[in-house]
Amino acid sequence: MKNSAVAAAVLSAMLGLALPAAQADVPAPVDKAYPGTLKVNVDATDLAHRIFEVHETIPVKPGAFTLLYPQWIPGHHSPTGPIDKVAGIEITGNGKTLTWERDAGNVYAFHINIPEGVSEIKVSFKFLSPQNRDQGRVVMTPEMLNLQWNAVSMYPAGHYTRQIKVEPSVTLPKGWHFATALEEDGHKGSTYSFKTIDYENLVDSPMFAGLYYKRIDLDPGAKTPVHLNVFADQAKDLKVSPEALKAHRQLVQQMYKLYGAHHYNHYDFLLSLSDKMSGIGLEHHRSSEDGASPNYFTEWDKSWLGRDLLAHEFNHSWDGKYRRPEKLWTPTFNQVKRDHGLWVYEGQTQFWGYVVAERSGLWDKKQALDMLALLGATYDKGRPGMKWRNIWDTTNDPTIAQRAPLAYRNYQMSEDYYQGGQLIWYAVDAKLRKLSGDKKSINNFAKAFFGVHPGAWNINTFSFDDVVNTLNGIEKYDWAKFLNARLKGHVNLSDSLKDQGWKVVYNDKPSDAVKAIEGRYKATDFTYSLGFSVSKKGTMRDVVWDSPAFNAGLGPSMTIVAVNGTEFSGDTLKDAVTAATKNKAPIELLVKSFDKYETIKIDYHAGLKYPHLERIKGTKDYLSQVLKPL
Repeated sequence: MKNSAVAAAVLSAMLGLALPAAQADVPAPVDKAYPGTLKVNVDATDLAHRIFEVHETIPVKPGAFTLLYPQWIPGHHSPTGPIDKVAGIEITGNGKTLTWERDAGNVYAFHINIPEGVSEIKVSFKFLSPQNRDQGRVVMTPEMLNLQWNAVSMYPAGHYTRQIKVEPSVTLPKGWHFATALEEDGHKGSTYSFKTIDYENLVDSPMFAGLYYKRIDLDPGAKTPVHLNVFADQAKDLKVSPEALKAHRQLVQQMYKLYGAHHYNHYDFLLSLSDKMSGIGLEHHRSSEDGASPNYFTEWDKSWLGRDLLAHEFNHSWDGKYRRPEKLWTPTFNQVKRDHGLWVYEGQTQFWGYVVAERSGLWDKKQALDMLALLGATYDKGRPGMKWRNIWDTTNDPTIAQRAPLAYRNYQMSEDYYQGGQLIWYAVDAKLRKLSGDKKSINNFAKAFFGVHPGAWNINTFSFDDVVNTLNGIEKYDWAKFLNARLKGHVNLSDSLKDQGWKVVYNDKPSDAVKAIEGRYKATDFTYSLGFSVSKKGTMRDVVWDSPAFNAGLGPSMTIVAVNGTEFSGDTLKDAVTAATKNKAPIELLVKSFDKYETIKIDYHAGLKYPHLERIKGTKDYLSQVLKPL
């Protein structure tokens, strides 16, 4: 083996090649400026093949050197950097090919041995973006694209990413427009250059680009501009009504009134209206990537479902990007993130996403109450997994499940720190109001915790104790016990709405929210009656653990073929559930499982059940105060 290694070294020298560095640990990062500036150019013109062509120039010194492809992506909270879509890696120095070797235990690390006399290397590769949604998010179509820098760049190991300077540039299809938080530094033809920025903030500054584009000023005359950048499949989808414009402008003002400060020097919403490019909701410090249906503006009265998205992602500029759980910030994108703070990062942002959507006019109060009824019902009857699992443990789900489909989500639970966390903050608000005689609320916490250091857009980390101490600064109480009972206990979180003066009730009339969800997903919802939801074609979407359907033998893998001897449809099954309240006969479902057919009888007679919110008589209506615009 020793002689073989010597022979390989001699042959390499004769050919002018460099051997890869010996397998070793990836260098630990230091908080010290990287010597020199990286140049990254992305050619995004190959729309036919949906390929991003990447070319980097990286200053180096002779010796062992390691390149990293980002693995832990902020906002994903998980090690999901799309390394599987990287191909065609070539590295050269002084015009000669350098041999690279992937680390045996870390597929995101690439080792290179830099020869003497080489002061910079050229790195090129292709990012082969998904051709369909089975392969991942579609990010390039004939009309638009979504460029994320973590997917189209590598960076040198051994330094904090904030200490690595980068000069980025992008080549776009001719005639396309773009939007990004990056600041332009000139262009030549369709190649656009941007001002030098550190790698951490480069990754935090994605780009949308496309043929059909509209830029909307959401805070006219402001010293700190906020713009809504809209890209659409068709030009007609860019028409914005005065009502829609007013609501989006009020979104900005309501956030400012809530926090009293902001943490960016400008902010850009990047919004795609597309049936082709995959949807998204991903936060950044000075921008957000948002996706909606093409009718988002053109059918304003019908498109309200999901209109809390922009409120949610905008709120992250304060909660998650500026103030960040201390274990969710790491010096590089290739170090493990600890997600336990997500009940604040995502849970409270989910709370404000709903509340500010109503406060700004993106929703009306009835729509907000309908959505909160669904939220309450989820933890009242729709999360049997709360018997064995708690919200705190679900903060591990970005690593455990990575948003893969689950057989029994209601029982396994998945990322419940969003919705469950949201309900915890309703409980906090009600307790603050009660302790203070309705003089203090979660608004006070928001301003005290997030509305600090106006204009700063660095990262200000926090711990669980910081949350507790801020709450104690508003109203003294055993907040650690209060929070842990809900985070780490097995409680009915829908009681948070009772604390607000409302309760979840069930009747046979679907709310507008249920109708909107059924319409969007082409499904029929029997979650709180039979115990499942089912697609238009009879395919099961989920079966609630220990529900009438589950106990009768129905499983998520089955397809309903017929109901009481009649071909399946959602309406046919609804009629059967209603009829069973009188005739007391079981509901018979003919189902297909693999290549077998069988009849399952569900002995259920309580009728259709849909959640609604109802005021609790004799209590204070805190919830209406929460939803009231500032």
